[in-house]
Amino acid sequence: MNNLTEKLEKKQFLERDEFKWLLENNTPELRADLSNRAQRVSGETFGKGVYVRGLIEFSNYCKNDCYYCGIRRGNEAAHRYRLSEQEILDCCALGYDLGFRTFVLQGGEDPGFSDEQMAALIKKIRAGYPDCAITLSLGERPREVYEAFYAAGANRYLLRHETAQRNIIENSTPGNCCWKTVRHVSRISKQSAFRLAPALWSARHHQTVDNLVADLLFIKELNPQMIGIGPFIPHQHTPYKDAKAGTLEETLLLISILRLMLPKALIPATTALGTIDPKGRELGILAGANVVMPNLSPVAVRKDYSLYDNKICTGDEAAECRVCLSKRMEGIGYEILTHRGDYPQE
Repeated sequence: MNNLTEKLEKKQFLERDEFKWLLENNTPELRADLSNRAQRVSGETFGKGVYVRGLIEFSNYCKNDCYYCGIRRGNEAAHRYRLSEQEILDCCALGYDLGFRTFVLQGGEDPGFSDEQMAALIKKIRAGYPDCAITLSLGERPREVYEAFYAAGANRYLLRHETAQRNIIENSTPGNCCWKTVRHVSRISKQSAFRLAPALWSARHHQTVDNLVADLLFIKELNPQMIGIGPFIPHQHTPYKDAKAGTLEETLLLISILRLMLPKALIPATTALGTIDPKGRELGILAGANVVMPNLSPVAVRKDYSLYDNKICTGDEAAECRVCLSKRMEGIGYEILTHRGDYPQE
């Protein structure tokens, strides 16, 4: 065990079977060892600071029908909403007053919110908040659209590929739309002005240890600046309502491995992690994550952006979320940082 975790900390490449051993022997002792090493590696670059992002979930319309997602097109029980441009700008104003210097605009692949509208909105946010970073999570777009968003003032793009394993995707997404996304991430991240960042779920339905190992190797090859990872949580109005949920233990192990693989990456302790365990976000930070994303969306629509069941913080005001997270981070010896939190350059 110590040989493998030491190799990871020394940035030595692990073979497929070595990653597999780590995932198959996920004991408290192994997680503690990896967590300690991940904290040490993270601390060398980020100290005890945690970057904070203001999340704005501006639309839950989506043209896709992915079987695991609560805002899938086929979920007739979903209460749909789409924030206006002014409502989104109001969220930014509130977030700025609370100290946020990164805004994350997230939505489904909404045909009713055009690329031109999005570019115009980005320009307004950039003009109003020149000292802030703008991150987008809007699904797959053509390369020229990414370039237009970048030219308008966006800085980062988080693209949810979920898994790099085609056999899982074929059982999860009509038309294999996410398989196209996997190939898209790999290709466009090397061509676009954006460094596209992958986001995946652990312990999804159909997922095996071999699948997770392949995902780790895919991410290592991609070498992203950001990595989103959280546990899969079923949604009651999807075909995956009875699927196996991800676990805290597996997600924490993967966070630590990713931190050691990519020491400077921006890795969030997600809301999903906090949903499956009351201390999930704190444990994520202690496992090597360095980002938290409180919600700036209007309280009236938060419950409607329901990718999975029992999502936390749907009734809290933005100021409450900000104060709560600050106290939670202080409770484990960390502090919220209010600057943009860019990827550290060499």
